[in-house]
Amino acid sequence: MMGPFSIDTYLPSLPSISQSLGASSSQAQQTVTAFLIFFAFMSLWHGAISDAFGRRKLVILSLGIFSVASIGCALAGSIQVLMFFRALQGATAGAGMIVGRAVVRDLYEGADAQKLMSHVATIFTIAPVLAPIVGGWLQVWFGWRAVFVFLVIFALFLMFSCWRALPETLPRSKRQRLEPVFLARSYGKVLTTWPFVLSSVSLGICNAGFFIYIMSAPRFLMTHLGLRETDFLWLFGPIAVGMMMGAGISGRVAGKVSGNQTVFIGYSIMAAAAVGNVIMNLLLPPMLPWTIVPLFVFVVGMTTAMPSLTLMGLDLFPSQKGLAASCQGFIMLGLNSLVAALVPLVWGTTLSLAVTCLGFTSVGLLTLFLYMRTMKQRVAVKM
Repeated sequence: MMGPFSIDTYLPSLPSISQSLGASSSQAQQTVTAFLIFFAFMSLWHGAISDAFGRRKLVILSLGIFSVASIGCALAGSIQVLMFFRALQGATAGAGMIVGRAVVRDLYEGADAQKLMSHVATIFTIAPVLAPIVGGWLQVWFGWRAVFVFLVIFALFLMFSCWRALPETLPRSKRQRLEPVFLARSYGKVLTTWPFVLSSVSLGICNAGFFIYIMSAPRFLMTHLGLRETDFLWLFGPIAVGMMMGAGISGRVAGKVSGNQTVFIGYSIMAAAAVGNVIMNLLLPPMLPWTIVPLFVFVVGMTTAMPSLTLMGLDLFPSQKGLAASCQGFIMLGLNSLVAALVPLVWGTTLSLAVTCLGFTSVGLLTLFLYMRTMKQRVAVKM
């Protein structure tokens, strides 16, 4: 939850941050990009470090550093200082997401892993619905600095909870070496395995069609729909419900329908929603609740597909699950960073956002078909 909480909680405060620190709206948006770039870069290392030293230590240490970075954000006197501490937040916020996937694969296999990953996705949906609501009210009551004070308290609570309740799931006998040559070979092997790369790109593109709305939420809600800082529930509430529904579908079909079929079901729902979104924006002006409905349907499909897409990549490297999770996260988050940087180019109208969402969905489908093709070739070569 820490990653999305770190982004979504302060989205309602971006206009206020811009005004308070004498920065342009683009500079304020770049604090999100700085967070995401380091979030993506460090995701390459979280898994490998946890493969070498264990899962528990890394999570606890990362939460401690995140707390310090959040204090720095709360005290920032310029946009440059805020950007620096946001980057430090990004460097540590992803440890739980990356290591959490490896923990699931440490403990479970097959349908059980898919079910647990679906439960994790359900928990994950709490962040997008709570974060902007909490952030919006903190902004109205106390100003934008209170958002980062809240993140300090939240991180310390999680750190204490993990210290008390998170067991170590990787025995010393199964740990990998943290040596430059070994790591270079391992990363090279993972990142040149085309089925892995294609499934990870599809996972990232799958998320990107939804992520553009998260990144443009202040403009989408406050400018196009005329809402206030405290009205972000209009977007994030339906999205959270849709995510829970999709995760529930994925969990229910685990063991009954293959992972590939589950992904195709999810993508079919996403494609229908993306096409409907464009048509609706061509025919109707932005209005509640109709502008939100296609996004609700889209995230149902997205979270139906994501648990199986995640496992497709991790299952290719059973002895290096942490490192594989890192590479998967790096590809996905790198795409998110690119999306965050490009969002100001497409947030001008709700139609341009809808067309961009459809474009991402189309690319995601293409990479999924390429993944299926390369996996068939891989199996044929082994036979």
